[in-house]
Amino acid sequence: MKFDDYQQKIKKYDQYTETDNPLDPGLFEKVLGISGEAGEVADKLKKIVRDKGGKISDEDKIEIAKELGDVIWYVASTARYLGIPFSEVAKKNVEKLESRYQRGKLNGDGDNR
Repeated sequence: MKFDDYQQKIKKYDQYTETDNPLDPGLFEKVLGISGEAGEVADKLKKIVRDKGGKISDEDKIEIAKELGDVIWYVASTARYLGIPFSEVAKKNVEKLESRYQRGKLNGDGDNR
């Protein structure tokens, strides 16, 4: 599935109508949802390390994939609220990473390294 197709397909699952107002409850909910769902991914991995000695089962992978799906739903929805095609988010990320790679700056701190 293409990024922009995904972004359009998931609109029907949104309980809000998008606006680009940062105080809009729909946008605010999407931004908070990113961190909440990312936390659920981290929590699942934490429990695998703590309770299973770091051994990831096929069932664990299925459950983690579900949470990762929730993360991308919130990311794609946030971008949609801001009028940014999801494909552009992915493209800009690859461009940023390639620039860092070419300059030997994959490690370190700061957005503009």
